[in-house]
Amino acid sequence: MGLEDVLAGLRAELAALEREFKIELPQKIKAARELGDLRESGEYESIKDRQGFVQARITHLKQRIAALSSINPNTIPRDRAGFGSTVHLKDLQTGEMKLYRLVSPEEVDTSRGRISMVSPIGRGLMGREEGDEVTIETPNGRKAYEIIRVVTIHDSDRGEA
Repeated sequence: MGLEDVLAGLRAELAALEREFKIELPQKIKAARELGDLRESGEYESIKDRQGFVQARITHLKQRIAALSSINPNTIPRDRAGFGSTVHLKDLQTGEMKLYRLVSPEEVDTSRGRISMVSPIGRGLMGREEGDEVTIETPNGRKAYEIIRVVTIHDSDRGEA
């Protein structure tokens, strides 16, 4: 999944929620009002709760779309870890090799090594180069790694991994 796929998914969710907010929820509110006393209407309260959630989600989606749309591939480093980079690491305590891809929060899939660039490990790897040693504070304690290889988004476009 690339950035355009993420944006397409967010835009589709936004369109569906905007339709629900502007058309479906007002119809449901109108129908609930027609039933009479709203003070004790659980259905009306449920609809109003949903309306608040949808409105908050719409705001969040618009912010995420704006932030992700502002990513310019030309500003992503070609020689250091950045958005879309695959980073090969060696755990300096265990010798274990690890592979992470730095992705947006919407693309996270830890079972496939896809971690958010704003996660503790992601933040620790951003801007780092091959040969760097990094110590990262994680929820499970301090981890020390050596960066063995960085494949940037530019290299990924050429089929490297």
